[in-house]
Amino acid sequence: MSSETPVRLPIVDFSKHGLKAGSPEWDSVKVKSSRHWKSTVFPAMFDRVLDLRKPILGALEDLFDLPFQTKQHYVSDKPFRGYYGDSSGVGQECMVIDDAKVVENIETGLTNTLWPKGNVSFSKSLVSFTELASELEKIIRRMILENFGVEKYTDEFIDSTNYLLKVMKYEGSETSEPSLRAHSDQNLTTILYQNEVDGLEIQNKDGEWINVKPSPNSFIFILGESLSIWLNGRLSSPYHRVVMKGNKVRYSIGLFAIARGGYQVKVPEELVDDKNSLLFKPFDYEEFLGLYSAKAARGALLGYGLKSYCSA
Repeated sequence: MSSETPVRLPIVDFSKHGLKAGSPEWDSVKVKSSRHWKSTVFPAMFDRVLDLRKPILGALEDLFDLPFQTKQHYVSDKPFRGYYGDSSGVGQECMVIDDAKVVENIETGLTNTLWPKGNVSFSKSLVSFTELASELEKIIRRMILENFGVEKYTDEFIDSTNYLLKVMKYEGSETSEPSLRAHSDQNLTTILYQNEVDGLEIQNKDGEWINVKPSPNSFIFILGESLSIWLNGRLSSPYHRVVMKGNKVRYSIGLFAIARGGYQVKVPEELVDDKNSLLFKPFDYEEFLGLYSAKAARGALLGYGLKSYCSA
């Protein structure tokens, strides 16, 4: 069952400049946000994104308006990076930039590949978005770790993070078929931003699909399976999908935090005790992605995911 009317989820305001861990302002925001961690998805208000709204959405339109042959030039030898066209016929295409916090990966790796003469405004928009979204992601992740008493791991955890920047386009549709199938994100966290066109749906605890109404001054935060595993299952990653209705195009951009290759994602010893047995073995996320990609190529993904991969 899906809600027909878009719903505005309760928003948590992270807009205050200079939020510092341990300050009264920090603790106040942490308490408010912790009320929504059980659902593990919520809009995060960050007013500075309003200054980026017009340039970033314009950049996405410019990108996807390029000829298919041009977009195909953006490739990667790593799984789930590069350009993905509408191979499934549901009107979706996307591009994924690896290690997006490294400015050259946007300016040189992406922009100059698509625009050999350069496109300064495009690069600037994506770099600014990455900086802003990663700032918010670090705040929220630190607050989550503090909530479970494992904040001493924050610096190590964040230093081992790679940020993937994913830009997406969904064509309008007159059917009720999902443009993006129901799934939970396998990464650590996801920070999403989009234009005004509805389509994102979140499955609640009763199995109902809630149509999420976007807000221009807010991101959507989604907790991924990797962080759920690191927390030994204390929080769960929500199922979500995209269902397009009508003829308008939906543009969205997301920052996906993943653990760097070679880093072992391991449940902290503080989260294992007599009442909470160890649920997951340590894992290397890039190794998992390699296996996942191989299985996807063979059509053998049924029942396979990160939690089954590293189940203790």
